[in-house]
Amino acid sequence: MFENTDVVVIGGGYAGVMAANRLTRHDDVTVTLIHSRPTFVHRVRLHQLVGGTDAAVVGYQEVLAAGVRLVVDSVTRIDAAGRGVELASGGVVGYDYLVYAVGSGSADPQVRGAAEFAYPLASLEEAQGLLPVLEASPASAAVTVVGAGPTGIETAAELADQGRSVTLVCGGVLGPYLHRRGRRSVAGRLAALGVKIVEGAATRVTAVTRDAVRLADGRELPSAVTIWTAGFGVPDLASRSALSTDALGRLLTDETLTSVDDDRIVAAGDSAAPSGLPLRMSCQTAMPLGARAADTVLSRLAGEQPETLNQSFGAQCISLGRATGIFQFGNRSDVAIWFHVGGRLGAKMKEGVCKGIVKHLADEAHKPGGYSLHRMKGGSGRREALEAMRSEVPVAEQVS
Repeated sequence: MFENTDVVVIGGGYAGVMAANRLTRHDDVTVTLIHSRPTFVHRVRLHQLVGGTDAAVVGYQEVLAAGVRLVVDSVTRIDAAGRGVELASGGVVGYDYLVYAVGSGSADPQVRGAAEFAYPLASLEEAQGLLPVLEASPASAAVTVVGAGPTGIETAAELADQGRSVTLVCGGVLGPYLHRRGRRSVAGRLAALGVKIVEGAATRVTAVTRDAVRLADGRELPSAVTIWTAGFGVPDLASRSALSTDALGRLLTDETLTSVDDDRIVAAGDSAAPSGLPLRMSCQTAMPLGARAADTVLSRLAGEQPETLNQSFGAQCISLGRATGIFQFGNRSDVAIWFHVGGRLGAKMKEGVCKGIVKHLADEAHKPGGYSLHRMKGGSGRREALEAMRSEVPVAEQVS
């Protein structure tokens, strides 16, 4: 059943590239990857781009299989009934199967003045737009980073490591994912770099102006450059195409990553919501989901029942400048545990992960089918959550 099958992958990030590479396992499957940029963005290095220590881009020739046709364009609508995707350039690309891997970007901050005066940092273009602003600002200028997840922590540390005056506004707790021991380690390193940490429930940002950030407790922090890293959103392509999504706009699928509307559409990465219970947005999730999505398509082509999601986690790593980092271990249900590795070894482990991401993609490009992390045992916590959710709310009621 593989003969003359056309598979289109929308999105050239971690999930999309992994899926496209894996689909080339069969010569009779023609794979087209549609992406808006001609280069691969190594998104986990965007904070290094603004810090001037990495370009955060990799040529597609390094990570994409030679047999994949790359179309540099944007998809404006999916015509599920006609099995085609409409391009911004005016063309239409037909498909037999579609992999929806459009990723994520900065969420609408919905805070007065943030869209006008704050600089988001979730895409290459946003990072490139922030870079000249920082370069034009004196080193002594007050920089405020809003959001204390991995991106916010890494950005604050990277800029402080460059000698800048940085305040990190948490809007709650520092590093929500981290175990309390890991959190203390991160806080200590940030303090050593000179980062002022503002945390607690009252530190929610209520307004941003050209030269200040206003908090819920009434404080106003001077800020010459405000960087917004609080939250991610997803493109609205699925909802614009009349496909079922969750409340955030992620494509709603079953546990094989197949759309609840159409078994010819499979989702992967940040834009997927399996059973209405999406996984944490990260490259650690995206690449295994990309491999799983490709396997689902190939199983259907072979007339086999696709395997269900069995996502396993192990850790979250955060760089704290160029010399230090933290490797926070977690259980397979993605809950942080007491053990972490910090200091220079933590930084080396984080750098190893960043290099390993590109290597995984390149290896899959050269030997499709070799990647196997999506088959690791785990996911018991997810199964329990699904059982609890299904006993209370039908999946159909979660569709927006």
